[in-house]
Amino acid sequence: MPDLPHALTAQDGLAAIMIAISASDENIRTSELVKITNAVNHLPIFAGYDADRLQTISQTVFDLFEQEEGLDALFGLIRDVLPAQLYETAYALACDVAVADGTLAETELRLLEEIRYELNIDRLHAAAIERGSRARHMTL
Repeated sequence: MPDLPHALTAQDGLAAIMIAISASDENIRTSELVKITNAVNHLPIFAGYDADRLQTISQTVFDLFEQEEGLDALFGLIRDVLPAQLYETAYALACDVAVADGTLAETELRLLEEIRYELNIDRLHAAAIERGSRARHMTL
């Protein structure tokens, strides 16, 4: 794992979830990167966040994905830094990144399912979050 300049923050955890869902199909698309960048630059939850940390967080996620138990380690890291009240926020951000390119790969669907499980997202709440993401990303 790369050396982190200082301890991970809740914002780093949210960024890691977005990067993980984007990287889950081994093809990070421009639309997904734009979605992540826009979230970090415009959402109130990222106020004061140093966007330069995205590179370090990305490398951390990539390094974890190369390890046999890397996904478990990623969720452990996220649960360590993310307060429970932000679990649904993390899931919403992951959903938005997953649908940003207009498709959902099987690997993205599996990771979303894993996120729901690992962060204990209520089934009804997850459905509402997913519906909102789908509505925001509809095309004509």
